[in-house]
Amino acid sequence: MTKYYTAYIDEAGDEGIGKLAAGPVGGQSRWLVLGACIVSRENDLKLPAWRDKILSRFPDKKSRDLHFRELKHEQKIVVCQEISVLPIGVSLAFSHKVTIPGTKWESIFKQKGYLYNYLLRWLLERVTMTCERAAGGDQCVLKIVFSRRGGTDYQAMKDYLCLMRDGNEVMRPVRSIRWNVLDIDTISVENHKKWAGLQLADCVTSAGFCALEPNRYGNYESSYARILRDRFIKQNGSIFNCGITPVPSLRRCNIDDAQREFFESFI
Repeated sequence: MTKYYTAYIDEAGDEGIGKLAAGPVGGQSRWLVLGACIVSRENDLKLPAWRDKILSRFPDKKSRDLHFRELKHEQKIVVCQEISVLPIGVSLAFSHKVTIPGTKWESIFKQKGYLYNYLLRWLLERVTMTCERAAGGDQCVLKIVFSRRGGTDYQAMKDYLCLMRDGNEVMRPVRSIRWNVLDIDTISVENHKKWAGLQLADCVTSAGFCALEPNRYGNYESSYARILRDRFIKQNGSIFNCGITPVPSLRRCNIDDAQREFFESFI
């Protein structure tokens, strides 16, 4: 018996490292977050109804698609509360971009798409492992659906995944994507507005971003991500480094006390 899963993937923040924001206003984001919303085939069919139920909580909202950044604080809380009880899995990978300038990686990650693809590898390692484990010994297949973003070379992304699959990386990773689970040929790129799964992925990814990226007043808002705690995937009972993964490691991230407390609360 083959079990089928879909992971809807979105991002928050940007790839740029040339003019990182020194404070809460101006410059490129200090974090890039990639997030996946993982569902079984059966639950994939229910996503539009689940999205519509969430939207029904906001009868005055003019737009009928779910976009986290367009919501007020109290609405974001409600969205996360609604998602927190759905039978989905969530995984977030966080790149702390301020650790890149001045290192040997700077010239590499300044190239378009390199940081996104690198972080995607971390995310897919954890997502494919979770799907394999959830299949309970049965064969399983994971389909990836990306939220379309301007300027992204998706063919280059597929080529990078093929390079990893074929074992042609210069530096071998500690973990590996489960290539028996991920079918590169089924990867698709779709518009956010038309796919309920991408709208939920936007919400969970943005929730994680708000916990670490300072707002205009220099504050973080971690309540959204904390509400989603039960949805984050785990390994050996721990969310950390599976459902919530900092890149580089927590020891090397050079973060402040509030950010560290957020990560450590998931260990």
